[in-house]
Amino acid sequence: MKKCIACGMPMREPSEFALGDTSKDYCVHCARPDGTMQSLEEKLKSMTAFIVRTQGLDGQAAESAARSQMARLPAWQGQLREG
Repeated sequence: MKKCIACGMPMREPSEFALGDTSKDYCVHCARPDGTMQSLEEKLKSMTAFIVRTQGLDGQAAESAARSQMARLPAWQGQLREG
């Protein structure tokens, strides 16, 4: 099992990989329609929205949580500070 380098999601099935390509290191949720990986800004925006939607945090708290989580992931190492 691989984990997405951009969001940490476990990827088990081909449908969970970008474009169904199991050689990719990022998931379908971190891919643009053409299969390329989202930018840091795109991923931060979508992860913040996901946290607001699923955990009920306000926007600022959700962005802080997203930054903290993303700072630990391989795709964003050294690009984000936690919090």
